Order: sequence, then C-alpha cells, then structure tokens
Amino acid sequence: MASTAGFAAVFYSEPAVLGLLANVVSAFLLCLQNFTVAHTGLRPQGAEDILAGVHLILIGGFVQLLAGFLAFRKYDHLGGAAFLTFSALWSSYGATRIIAAAYPFLQNVTLPSGNASHLLPTGMAHLSASQSAVAGLVAYISISFILSFCSATVNYIMPFIFGAIALALVFEAVALFGQWAVVVSGVIELVIVTCGLYGAVALLLKGITQRYVLPGFGHPLFNVLLLGSAQKSSSKAIGEEKKKNTKYAEPMALGNICDTVSPFLFAFYFFGYMKNFCVGAAWISIISCCQLLSSFYSYLRGDVYYTTKFGVHSLYWLVMSWEEFTLTTFLGLSKAQESRLGMFGGWFFLAIACMLFLMSTHKDTLEMLQNASFVILTTASIHQIPMPGADLFLGAACSLCTALSMYATFASLINSIGEKALIPVGVQAMSSSALQTTLMAAKIFFTRSKNFPSGTRAEVPDALFYICNGLAAVSAIQGSFSDPSRQQLSIPSVLIPGAIMQLYVCRIQVQGGRRSGCVLPFCYAAFWGAWTWLRFAVVMLSIFSIICFYGATASLANSMFGKDLMMMGPPLFTAESSKKDTEDPPPCVCPKSHCTSGLRTIAELLNTGAVCGVPTDTVYALAASCKHPQAIEKVYRIKDRPQEKPICIFISNLDQLRAAAPPISPLLWEFMENVYPGGIGCIIKKGEWLKKLGVGAGYSRVGTQDSIMIRVPDLTVLVHLIDMTGPLAITSANPSGEVDSTHHDMVISRLGHKLEGVLCDGESDEVVASTVVNCTKIDETEIYHDSPLDKKTCCSITPSDVG
Repeated sequence: MASTAGFAAVFYSEPAVLGLLANVVSAFLLCLQNFTVAHTGLRPQGAEDILAGVHLILIGGFVQLLAGFLAFRKYDHLGGAAFLTFSALWSSYGATRIIAAAYPFLQNVTLPSGNASHLLPTGMAHLSASQSAVAGLVAYISISFILSFCSATVNYIMPFIFGAIALALVFEAVALFGQWAVVVSGVIELVIVTCGLYGAVALLLKGITQRYVLPGFGHPLFNVLLLGSAQKSSSKAIGEEKKKNTKYAEPMALGNICDTVSPFLFAFYFFGYMKNFCVGAAWISIISCCQLLSSFYSYLRGDVYYTTKFGVHSLYWLVMSWEEFTLTTFLGLSKAQESRLGMFGGWFFLAIACMLFLMSTHKDTLEMLQNASFVILTTASIHQIPMPGADLFLGAACSLCTALSMYATFASLINSIGEKALIPVGVQAMSSSALQTTLMAAKIFFTRSKNFPSGTRAEVPDALFYICNGLAAVSAIQGSFSDPSRQQLSIPSVLIPGAIMQLYVCRIQVQGGRRSGCVLPFCYAAFWGAWTWLRFAVVMLSIFSIICFYGATASLANSMFGKDLMMMGPPLFTAESSKKDTEDPPPCVCPKSHCTSGLRTIAELLNTGAVCGVPTDTVYALAASCKHPQAIEKVYRIKDRPQEKPICIFISNLDQLRAAAPPISPLLWEFMENVYPGGIGCIIKKGEWLKKLGVGAGYSRVGTQDSIMIRVPDLTVLVHLIDMTGPLAITSANPSGEVDSTHHDMVISRLGHKLEGVLCDGESDEVVASTVVNCTKIDETEIYHDSPLDKKTCCSITPSDVG
C-alpha cells in the first residue's frame, strides 16, 4: 500500500474498495441462504443452488479477481495476495454448488472396491460431493487466519473482515454435516457485510478526498517491526529483490498460498476421505490458475526462478487432479492400477523437481526445504516404485508440502510488508557465484572446451517451454492402443502441458515483446492437441523428451544468472533484423528500471556528475546530482533552458526534510503530509538548511536566490534512485518549449545524444507535468498555485482546509 516511505505510485485508485464489496455481496448471498435454511429446514437444491454458484463465481470470483490485478499493479503485497485468494475461494465454493446441484448422483455414490475406504474411522460415511468441499474450506480457513494476522500490520479493519471470513468458513464447513451451524455462519456473514461495507466506504472516501475521512485505515493494529529484527543473512538478498521491479507487488505469497491449498486437498483425498475427485479437481483447477498468475507476475518482475517454479507447480497440480478425476469418475481404481504401471510422466516431474532443488541452493533454507518436499512428493507419485501404503505416503508428503508452504506464506507476507527479513527463512546453502562456477565447470567438462560457441540468449519463458514439451512427450509414450484405460489416463498429462500450458507460454512471449516468439509454442500446442487422436513414434518422443529436459535446465540456469553457463549452441540462422539492431546501438546507456543493475548504473553516472533521463510519477525528467553544479549547468545547455528559470529538487521522503529542520510552519507541514508522495511541487524559502538536506556544491544552482521548489515523487523506482544518490536537481526531459516526454524512447530520440544515460521505464503514468504550489506565504493563509502551464492563480487556505 502506498505510504510516505516511498512505496509505489497511486497508479489506480483504491482497488480494495472493489475487493471488499465483492466479499460483502458474496457473504450477503450466503447469509440469506443460511437464514432461509434455518427458517424452512430445507437446503437449496437444483436451479437455486446453481444460481447461487453462478453469483459466487461472477461476483466473489471475477470481480475480486479484477481487484487482485489492480492491487498487484498498485504494489500492494497484502491486497494482491488476499483478493486473488478469496477470488479462488468464492469461485471454488460456487463451482461446488453447481456440481452438487447438476450432478446429484455424486451425492450418494459408493466407491469401487480397492479405494482407500478402509482408512476411514469406523461408522463414518464417505463424503458427498458437497461435503468434499470441507477439505478446501479447511485449507482456506488456515490461509484466512494468516491473512487476518498479516493485515493487522497494515490497518485495523481488514483483520476483522478476513478473520470473520475465516470463522464463517469454519461454520460453513460444520453446516455441511449439521444444520445448527447455518445460523452461526449467517450471523458471522452479517459481520463480514457490516465491516466490509464500512471498509469500502472508508477507502472510497479516501480515494475521493485524498485523505482518511473515516478511521480504520492508515494506522496498523501493531507495527510489523515488532515481529522480529531483520535477519542479517537474508536481508541483502531480499533487498536486492525489492529493487528488481517495484511496479508490481511480490507474488511469492500468492504462489505459496496455492502450494498450501492444492496439497491439502490431495492429502484429504489420499487419506481416503473423498470417494470422487470431481469437486477436488474443480478446486485445484481454480487455485492453479491463481498460481499461474503468480508465475506471470514473477515474469513481470523479471524473476525467472519463480516464474518457472510456480508454473511447474501449477502444471503438476493440474495434471494430478485431472488424472485422479478421470480415475475416480470414469474408471475406478481396481481397473486402472495395472494401466498406471505403464505411465512414466511422474519420472519427468521428478527430474524437474530435482532441477528446481539444484537451482534453489543459492536461495534461503526455507526455499530449499520446499523444493525438497516437492522432490519427495513427485517420488511418491511415481507408479513404478513399489511402495506399501502408497496412498498414506502420498498423503504424508502432501501434508509436509502444506505445512512448509503455510509457513512460507506467513514469512513472505510479513517480510514483504515490512520490507525486511523479519520472519526467519534460513541462510543460503551455496552462494550464487559458487553455483555459477559449478555449472560452468560442468559445461567445460562435457564440451572439453572453454571456448564453445555461445548460444542465443535464453529468455524467461524458455524453461517452461521445454518443460511443457518434455512432459507431453514422455506422457505420449505411455499411451497404448491395447489399453483403453491408459489412453484415458494419459490425456491430462499430454493435453494440459502440451496444449493448455503452451498457450500460457505464448502469452508471456508476447508480453515480453517477442511477437514471433509465440509462434513455436502455439504450433506445439496444436501438435499436442492433435495427439489426443493421433500417436507418434515412441523412440522419437523419448529423444525429444530428453532434449526438452536439458533445454529446460540450461534455459533456467542461463536466464537466472544472465550468463551462458550451460551450452545451447549457436543459432542455426541469423535474422537480418538482429544484424541491423547491432549496427544501431542507442546513443547512451539505457538500462531497464526493473533491474537492480540498471538503478546502480544510473546512480553511479549521476554520482560522477553525469546528466541522465529518469522516469517520474508524471513525465520523464532530466536529473543531475545536487553535489555537482557543473552537471546542473549542463542540464540548462541540453534543454536550451533560459537561465532565469529555476530548477527544483527531488527528495525520497519527508523524513529527510524533517532532519534538515527547515523554517516551515505547522500548517505547511500538515499540507505536505497530505500531498506527499505525489505530483505537487512546494516552493518554500531557501536557507542553509538545504546543505543539511544533502544539497552540496549545487546550492546556488537550484531554485532562485530566495526560494526552492521541493517534491517527493510517488514512483518507487525514482525513490530508490534518490536513496542511492541524494537529492536530485530535476527538470522535464524535453527541449525547452516542446511537449513533455512520456516514454523513454522519446527521451532517447530527442536528447539521448546529449545524455550519459536514460533509465528505461516504459510509458509514463501521467501525460502532464507536476503542479507547482507557492508556499512561501502560507503563514498569511494564502497559497499560490502554478498550473503545469505556468498560469498563476491565488487560492485562500486555512488550517481546516489542509486536512
């Protein structure tokens, strides 16, 4: 959430309003149904249950999904994870209502012989389709309590809403077995409605008035820093990750939530408490889609490891769930056990799990433990390994994954909110350089040469591309015309990775600007889709799957470290367009803003007296360090800016200004606290306090003789840059008198040949420059307002107006 400490810009208004209202409407619908059941004694059936399910999916699911998207774009770690999680919850619960009403025969079906019915306690019946939702509800209850606790570190309305949702889910689960709980559940859902409406109104008013009108937001129940001191072993790694891309919230908590819900459902199933996996497949399919979103947001942040990890986990849960659905709905365990012995897709998943474990050795201990548990789970799911009590072992492995993912969810949320490693996650088993050295040594050993030709640069989605094709190839081998059961069981493990996941790879190829890069995944998607009716040579598919596994490992390693650690070979053909690109390099250094190295490059240039183009929360600007007056002089020459026009300075937060102790009245302090960070520039009186602020030799070259304009930008990338350089002298990045630059390409093309660097951040979030307010006469209760077009107006202001 946006704060004065330099968090993300207010790209959109408050998306939490939409998320809270979606929860309010969903809870109100369930509340009405529960009170009706309590009054009439009749549960909703048929069309009534289907309509309720559709409403839950559309309002609680899709509307809250949109709120989650906007929260991620707003750099709201908690809101993004919470709204997408509850979107999956309401969608899953709605799907359960529809399945139970549309297929009533699932309510009272006896299991075929051979199922795990012997595991149930004596006298306990198997769960019906609607009662099978208990597993999902219990998983979401745990997640809701974690979200409730974490939200207490942000405000004191969300904890009551999320806590009430958790309690409502508890009694919804109990109500599936005993009707007495529907009244309690209905009452708690009324609490959700009341608190949710209050929270939505409070945030709506805050968005309209740009200040907190109603209490409940802006102050946490307790400070997140009280949960622990920063872990020295992990703080550096986490700090580097923070600076990697601050345009989107961190998706690790959402991915861990998905890795909590999916294995919990499987544990419930393997311990024998479900007779049919129809409902389980629906719940896992929905939460796996959320995990794909966490993979996608990891891609947007430039994190190849989590893009691949969450994509693989989503793929695994989807394949497993639909295989069990096919087994329990169409075949029955007794008929399929022999057929499963000829299925080899599990071996490929085990190889990928081991590869992810290897790549996580330079991360924290918790990440390694999670990958180790995934290795155990994939080992347990291999059908060719004879293991007594295989279902029990699978259930235990799923339980281990659930426990580790639940702790990882809590740790990642708290550490993201606090911007520090407050919850311990362990130390690195191996340094990043050591892992790179190991991979390079392996490359030299196998190629017998240190000068093996370099391949094309591996891109972020390439590892997923190879994994999808490799799994589809291995799974296609196992299909047999002589065994119809094996044919049916093979369809999910070919169709899901080969066709459906390939479309996701196409999407992120296009997102990354590789317009033709999506052609190959799309062709493979069509190929594996056609496999459902056709077959291919077994030997060729075996070779193809081995190549894909190596390609996945090499792409992941090379993309993670940005080096050619594992050989991919030189390109077979060189496009003419790529030759042209190499012939026309940019006129200056142009690093990307989402990379830590990009920020460091620009900071180093500025600290040496260079002038660079940088993004702001309005339009692009030229920046020079206030420690170098010659750099500020150069800004005037680059822009052909008249000397009588002063240049303002940017600082990262108001705490820096307070430390310099400028002669500012309480009224002006209150005004600044309400408008910063933001697009308002305040002109205040100049003085020696500027030197305490960090304005060194450039004191005489910024502002006028008597005044200076100061602004706290609402763009996290720029805030991080100012933290590295100190106050910056800023003016718009356009030749004097011309239109503002709203994209880094405009800065490069117009002024790039005069600059040392441009920090590339894409499109600006605004198309007009900031608003200037003359605050030098605020003690006379008047503020002079300069519009972006420099037309001065005078407006009266009193202490009551500032709030």
